[in-house]
Order: sequence, then C-alpha cells, then structure tokens
Amino acid sequence: MSQLKTISHLDNIPSTPGKFKMDKSPYIHRLRWHSWLCRVGLWSVVFIGFILIFFLRSPPAPSAGDPARRILGNAVWGGPAWEKRVRSSARVRRNHGLSVLVTGAAGFVGTHVSTALKLRGDGVLGIDNFNDYYEVSLKRARQTLLDRSGVFVVEGDVNDSALLRKLFDVVPFTHVMHLAAQAGVRYAMQNPGSYVHSNIAGFVSLLEVCKSANPQPAIVWASSSSVYGLNSKVPFSEKDRTDQPASLYAATKKAGEEIAHTYNHIYGLSITGLRFFTVYGPWGRPDMAYFFFTKDILRGKSISIFEGPGHETVARDFTYIDDIVKGCVAALDTAGKSTGSGGKKKGSAPLRVFNLGNTSPVPVTELVSILERLLKVKAKRSMQKMPRNGDVMFTHANISLAQRELGYQPTTDLQTGLKKFVRWYLGYYSNSGKKRIG
Repeated sequence: MSQLKTISHLDNIPSTPGKFKMDKSPYIHRLRWHSWLCRVGLWSVVFIGFILIFFLRSPPAPSAGDPARRILGNAVWGGPAWEKRVRSSARVRRNHGLSVLVTGAAGFVGTHVSTALKLRGDGVLGIDNFNDYYEVSLKRARQTLLDRSGVFVVEGDVNDSALLRKLFDVVPFTHVMHLAAQAGVRYAMQNPGSYVHSNIAGFVSLLEVCKSANPQPAIVWASSSSVYGLNSKVPFSEKDRTDQPASLYAATKKAGEEIAHTYNHIYGLSITGLRFFTVYGPWGRPDMAYFFFTKDILRGKSISIFEGPGHETVARDFTYIDDIVKGCVAALDTAGKSTGSGGKKKGSAPLRVFNLGNTSPVPVTELVSILERLLKVKAKRSMQKMPRNGDVMFTHANISLAQRELGYQPTTDLQTGLKKFVRWYLGYYSNSGKKRIG
C-alpha cells in the first residue's frame, strides 16, 4: 500500500486577516500566484492519490454465484469445492504426522520438500504466486508433479493476509515451511523492490497470521548462506558475524533473521532458520550457474567464469537437493512447539538457525569440467574479473550444529549430483518433447 504525502507551502500566508493593497504590489501578486499554484498542485496530488488508492485497494470481484470466492490474478480461491480440496491435501495420513503449509511450493526446494513430506504421510498444502522471475512453465510443470502426488498448490501471494487467514481457518496447520522468496543475488540490482516485497514484507505478513493462529504453528524458513557476506573466516559457522551483507538479497535474508527473533521474543513463535548453501539438482532454478552453464555449453555459447584479482577461482559449497530436503524435514520434525495463543505469548519458544551445506567447496572451474565430461561437449570458457554485483568469492559451511541437533549428514558429492541433474535436464528439454535445449 502506497503512502500519500502532501506538503503545504502556505505557511507564509498570515494567520489573521488584514488589509492589503494588492493592486500595486508585485510581491503580493507573486504570492497569490504561488499560493494558487500550490493549491492546484496539492489537489492534483490528492486526486491522483485517490485514483491510485482506488485501483490498488479495490477488492477483487467475486465470481458469479458464490460470494465467498475471491479472484486473485488469474486464480480463484474460496468456496466449498476449493475448501474441500484444501482439506484433502492437508489431511494427515500417518500417526503423529504433520500438517504443513509450504510457501513457495512450486519453487525448486519447495517442490522437493512437499513431495517428501507427502510421501511419508504428512498433510501438505502449497501456496505459490508463480511469478515470472524465471520461466513460469517450469513452475507449472513442478505443480503438475505435486498434483500427481496429491499436493494442492493454491495460487496466491504470502502478502495476501486475507488468503493466509482463510487457509488457517480451513486447516489448523501444525507447521509452516516458508520457502517463498525473491531469489538471486544479481537480480537485486535490477529490481530491488521485489526483494523487500517478498523477503521482508511477505515474511512479516506470514508471521502476523501465524502469531494470531490458535494453535500457533512451528515455523521453519529458508534463510541463506549469503548472510555471511564479507566474512572471511572459514568454514562459516552460525556463531560468525553476519552484519556485512554483500548484496541486497543477503541484507533481506539477514533482516528476516532479525524479524524472526522479534516474533519469537514477543509472540512465542517457534522459528527455525535454515541457511542454504548453493542448492542444485533436478528441477532446479534456471538462474543458477550450473543450470545456465549446461544450457550454454550445449548451445556452443561462451560461458563466463569469474576469478579474483589474484586469478583465484570462485568456489561454492554445492549442496544436492536431496540432502537439503533431509535437513528441512529434520528441522520440521525437531521444531519445538510455539507457546502463544491468539497473539499472546505464554512462555519461551525455540529460536534456531542452522547451516545446511555440503562442507566441500568446489571451484567453479571444476564444476564446468564435470559438466563437460557429462555432456561430452567442450565448454568455451571466458575467464573474467569478479564484478561488483553482490557475489562473494567462496562459501564453506560448518554443519556441526546441524549434525548434532538435526542428524543432518550430506551424502551426495558434486559429480554424482550433477550426473542426476544432467539426466533430468536432457530429458526435460529433449527434442522429442514440447521443449528443446536452448
């Protein structure tokens, strides 16, 4: 919601009436002219403001025949049939199972986590806004996979508090897996507002609904290894400083961790933050290096590999998606209960942060070499100086805390993980199907 600020320049007009000879004073003529312009300008701003408020705040039109339904973009939610589908998707089918709302369910991690939870008998309901940061068709394909698994993905935004409240009215979720976010370090330089909207405002919107729910759910959410920013101590530990973000994306994730602390402290929400380290694998994100390197190598295009001032290569703690899923599920299983009710705290609740990485940083040059062997195509490498776009030279996770508290233990090396990714990529973008490479 935009704020409308009006500024008056009429302070120079006397507060009490007086007698002026205005016909012979150029100053008075200028003052009256200036005052008139100010009034015109003021009312123009007010008029435009009302127009904006009308378009931004006007309620969506209800669909015919059902006043309980609402239209959100191209999606419709509400009504008996919709509620039945929501309940069916969120129904727990095992003893002591969880009922989980997964935000960003049609995203890379969201799809895999939702599928894993559903397969073991937990109730799972997804929500995703299907934005066009990268190809929407890939998100829709993931949605189809989830639908086949029995996971219903509601099309909506976490900033839509009315929708979130409705979901909690229909289903008493025990847990929330919050994965919805604006991803990507470099894109923040092009569209910074999207990061504030999704990663900060969206998180607050979700927490507001969760703190008022009765019972309150336990929350697990995706932070990022990016919060370590310019930290030069390796490997990165949860105890290290995180007050030097190198990108706006990192800053919004760091802000999320501070916001989580606040809602835990005031409202008794059980909140666990997971700092992911460069997740990769099948059904991944096209904006990630391993993904677009594969695409460009197959197309015969040159790929840019960044290096530092001393010609040192960028290195990443690449973590395979199956290992990340195990960490997410373990975080849900071990999350303590929230202690509030209807927004009122009744006792202290857990507040945790864990690194989920692979503990084995690999130079990006080695990543390219592995892709060359798997694709049987020689890459056209272009070594370039590291740009000032928010990227950092290396990431390396210390996972001892997650090992101790979650039983987290990554098992997939980069060679094995990339082999699985390439097999998926060639199948998904095969010439025999509707999609093709490049």
